Amino acid sequence: MAHDITIYTDGSALGNPGPGGYGIVLISGPHRKELSEGFRLTTNNRMELMAVCVALEALRFRGSNVTIYSDSKYVVEAVNQRWLLGWEKTGFKGKKNPDLWMRFLRIYREHNVRLQWVKGHASTVENNRCDELAVAAANGENLKEDTGYDGL
Repeated sequence: MAHDITIYTDGSALGNPGPGGYGIVLISGPHRKELSEGFRLTTNNRMELMAVCVALEALRFRGSNVTIYSDSKYVVEAVNQRWLLGWEKTGFKGKKNPDLWMRFLRIYREHNVRLQWVKGHASTVENNRCDELAVAAANGENLKEDTGYDGL
């Protein structure tokens, strides 16, 4: 039996590049889980993409039906416009964040995923909660190192 899961994600960087974080809300039936993490130096796009990766990696059952709501056109359009598949064929040559895109593709292919863009800082309650989590994580203590960030 396939599980139906709704995920909201957001990423934020203070300064871009600067300290950053992501926030995630996972919802499956009556179950709800929030995740967040902060990094010392990163970018907004990395945090948006990392949020989606971490959310998919947190799923317990492979083959789930997943709807991801994100306010990141960078992430949503790369997948929905199928640009990502072209980037993969060229080995991500000239593209930023290849480490995260490869990480995304590995887990994305294990599920039935649909990405939906939502307007940021608008009336989507769960997206706003993700933003709160992301900003709090970016402003938090004990920030981790974003080992994939190359500063370019």
